[in-house]
Amino acid sequence: MGPQPFFPLLAPSPLMPFTYNSVPKLSGLCTLKFSAAENVLTTAATDCWASFAPYLANVVCCPQFDATLAILLGQSSKYSGELALNSTQAEHCLSDVEQILQAQGAVEELHKLCSISPLNLTKSSCPLVEVNEIERLVDSSRLLDACGKINVVSECCNRVCQNAISDAARIISLKGNSSLRVPSTTIDDCKSIVLRWLASKLDPSSMNSVLRGLSSCNINKVCPLDLPDMKNVTKECGNAISNQTACCNDVESYVSHLQEQSLITTLQALNCAALLGTKLQIANVSHNVYNLCQINLKDFSLQDSGCLLPSLPMDATYDKSYGISFVCDLNDNVAAPWPSSSFLPASSCTSLPAIPKAPSAQTGLDVNESMFTLLIALIFLGLLI
Repeated sequence: MGPQPFFPLLAPSPLMPFTYNSVPKLSGLCTLKFSAAENVLTTAATDCWASFAPYLANVVCCPQFDATLAILLGQSSKYSGELALNSTQAEHCLSDVEQILQAQGAVEELHKLCSISPLNLTKSSCPLVEVNEIERLVDSSRLLDACGKINVVSECCNRVCQNAISDAARIISLKGNSSLRVPSTTIDDCKSIVLRWLASKLDPSSMNSVLRGLSSCNINKVCPLDLPDMKNVTKECGNAISNQTACCNDVESYVSHLQEQSLITTLQALNCAALLGTKLQIANVSHNVYNLCQINLKDFSLQDSGCLLPSLPMDATYDKSYGISFVCDLNDNVAAPWPSSSFLPASSCTSLPAIPKAPSAQTGLDVNESMFTLLIALIFLGLLI
């Protein structure tokens, strides 16, 4: 039997009515075919719901917003024959997409939250955006075979789709360039064009899965948290610890600041634990303060009804009765690993996107019981709409 929903005992009544019925104020100057990606737009609006988008930005909201824009550009190229907008069109279209999402409940000024500008809808420095020209130059069959459907676990390690995209981007970037050396920024811009081309050949739902899968490979490689100055921790915990209570008080105080930032995945938590631990070791904190102060992986993610998110791609969901919900990875009894020569970083393929196992000294949750649905219609510190 699958995991059952978890209902917070102190959660207020669900937000009703939940759906938005406002009409977006469109410019009338955008050439994108919004009707070609209605379901993807709805998913983006839910993933970027106003009350909690800032806390899901890195893992859920912004990856879906990026995917939505790529799919819109790809699908619209069926009519325009081009995979990019000019600068004027880009400004109108980015504004219109945001208006459509806001009308369905998404956060305002989504482009700022996700660091998206109109330039991201243009060709940027990529020299080629015409569909016919691209198909003449690149191996279309290889691209579709490699990226038509991906397994996130194997793709993040084997990079079959990513390598096919990179090869096609290099070919496109050399168009009109007499030199065989092309700036990496140009290749990256051409990768975006290749992704849009794929979005023109796959149905929006399939392409959305591909794009979200590829983004998860990058998301889980790094720690997205800002690690502030740790001088108080190093003062009390450095060298030989004279006062364990004072050391742990400072460690817990430091971690409490991290818990105010965002929801992160299990693998991101592993990376954050490794990064913080390494910085502490460099600052002469040689003792395993994670073990000493009982710091777990979940301590690096948002608290107050927060959790660790699954390392595989996920979306928020909407239910008429309960509002917005998302799935949490509740392997929260796993101690944060103190960096050592034997510790494998979370970006290693041996651990992506596996859930870390609890140390023998602790009781870990059974994998089948480690997921639940956290209902957040009206929680997150009173952030109501």
